[in-house]
Amino acid sequence: MQRVALIDYGSGNLRSAEKALVRAADGKSEIVVTCDPEAVAAADRVVLPGVGAFAACMSALEARPGLIEAMTEAVRRRGAPFLGVCVGMQLMATRGLEFGVTPGLDWIPGEVRRLEPADPAAKIPHMGWNALTGVTDHPLLSGLKDGRAVYFTHSFAFYPDDPADVAAWAEHGGRFPAAVARGNMAGVQFHPEKSQHSGLNLLASFLEWRL
Repeated sequence: MQRVALIDYGSGNLRSAEKALVRAADGKSEIVVTCDPEAVAAADRVVLPGVGAFAACMSALEARPGLIEAMTEAVRRRGAPFLGVCVGMQLMATRGLEFGVTPGLDWIPGEVRRLEPADPAAKIPHMGWNALTGVTDHPLLSGLKDGRAVYFTHSFAFYPDDPADVAAWAEHGGRFPAAVARGNMAGVQFHPEKSQHSGLNLLASFLEWRL
């Protein structure tokens, strides 16, 4: 049975993410909540959740000895499929621009910037259900077509340098990336654990994703 490392670094949505993954796995994958470097380095798949500020989440990762190195071993060197959720997706960026400039993992070149809606009626933080647009044929998004609504709660978004790394978009007074993907790495700005059937579908697709 494949082992999925759900990274525990103090993220506020860890337990809800765990429950959603266990449900999506349907007994076919072992979901291991861990910050143990050895367990992470050996995992078949890695999921990085995240809520809050970019800088705080990056600092929390760095504060756990060997964790980033273990994630890098699993994802970048061995090619284990990776899913980042909300701030977990943003941490893949080169840098975050929240409360100054904070270096990220730099797994997908780009930066995390504050949403700046052109429509003054679009409030920040952005909270609620929004439809996906421009959904690519990436295996992770096989069950999420254009128009499918998912749940967001965020003030910042990850803008990759290469537009080809954007796997889906959403609108909130302007367009922003809702999902990114490059090689064995993917991330979603929305919360699968709060997106009902669509979220469970995405998590199930991640657990079955073959490169």
